[in-house]
Amino acid sequence: MEAVLTAARLCDAEVQGVTLGSRELWFRPGEIRGGRIASEIGTAGSIPLLLTTILPICAYADNPVELIVSRGGTDVSHAPTINYLRCVLLPILGRMNLHAAINVRKYGYYPKGNGEVVTTIEPAEQLKAIELRDFGGIKTLTGISVCTFLAERKVAERQADAAKSFLGQRGYEAKIQIVNDESNPLQKGSSLLLLAETDTGALIGADAIGEIKKSSEKVGEEAARKLHEEITAKPTVDIHMADLLIPYMALAEGKSTFLTRTLSEHLETNVWLAEEILKVRFNIERTNRLFKVRRTS
Repeated sequence: MEAVLTAARLCDAEVQGVTLGSRELWFRPGEIRGGRIASEIGTAGSIPLLLTTILPICAYADNPVELIVSRGGTDVSHAPTINYLRCVLLPILGRMNLHAAINVRKYGYYPKGNGEVVTTIEPAEQLKAIELRDFGGIKTLTGISVCTFLAERKVAERQADAAKSFLGQRGYEAKIQIVNDESNPLQKGSSLLLLAETDTGALIGADAIGEIKKSSEKVGEEAARKLHEEITAKPTVDIHMADLLIPYMALAEGKSTFLTRTLSEHLETNVWLAEEILKVRFNIERTNRLFKVRRTS
């Protein structure tokens, strides 16, 4: 709901049905305005999901946008972590001429949330197509292991060590930054992002979050297992980036291409929506063990 309301403030939209439990929503956008906008979630609802809602709109603002999102979750279940957006999504969007930066003021976790993020977005005169056709060879394996008010238990270190051990046993060496955070005294928590960058420019991310009764070692192994599954298949985007990229490909000038290891329901739904709303066309075909996704017109 807050994502819809934030989008409405960005484009002076007339909205109806924006209430909890509503089964119908009317959204009539106006002119997209830049400037400073504040948004407050009030639960551990995902800040990254709110940001993925508004980023395509900000590309067409008349001025730069500064968005402050408070009292939400930066790293919660069923959503990308804030560091995934910061280190994977935004660099790829930068190549498409949408330049943005994220500053994490407070990390926020389930159930209390209370996270806070400042995002700045520069409008794009025109989004550019992106060609990601070849995985190439791995250049670097890096990561960010974060824990909030859990330094005494060495949670960030244990997550990182478990991930490095898992990957090391499979022939990969990872350098993982340790962040012992103290930004949010109301809610302890942790997360881990792993990132593979290849010599052809592919960025492959995988993340995991800490939860009650889930050991730090399990968090580290979970993220490492996800990353290993991706880099073994050799796609040019990971399974989450695959569906996130579709709206930008649909809006960009020219034809874009990427390879993904699986077709998620999110990906198929976003392709259908883009084709219905923007009247563009995508082609998806199997190529060896991967799926090639192309915008064709």
